[in-house]
Amino acid sequence: MATTQLNDAFDEKGQRISPQLPLHVKNYLIDIDGTICDDVPNEQPERMGTVEPYLDALAMLNRWYDDGHIIYFFTSRTEAHRPVTEAWLDQHGFKYHGIVFGKPRGGNYHWIDNHIVRATQFKGKFTDLVIQTSEIEVFSE
Repeated sequence: MATTQLNDAFDEKGQRISPQLPLHVKNYLIDIDGTICDDVPNEQPERMGTVEPYLDALAMLNRWYDDGHIIYFFTSRTEAHRPVTEAWLDQHGFKYHGIVFGKPRGGNYHWIDNHIVRATQFKGKFTDLVIQTSEIEVFSE
């Protein structure tokens, strides 16, 4: 796995801030259950190793990886599910950089960060991403 160079970054006062990826590289955080395969709840871990992947997700994620983007899975599965999850991803040929377990369950996510965050709701099929203008919530001035 090649490492991506982080660029130095500075705020409007010239103070150093956390380094950033080059603009052409995306940090993808991708859910597993219901996004790259059928939705398997944590209460049914025996299904995690047998569920079939969505082939369009496999192809698109591997393409993004090969194009130099960062692929991380961000899942509500717990650390106890790590062995079956990693074995399943490897068995099906998913290319990825890492997995973050323990995402809060229940949806209705609202991510607040000091870096640019783009959200894309999965609606059943992985295709090329397109730019679309949508209404968003922001902090009042």
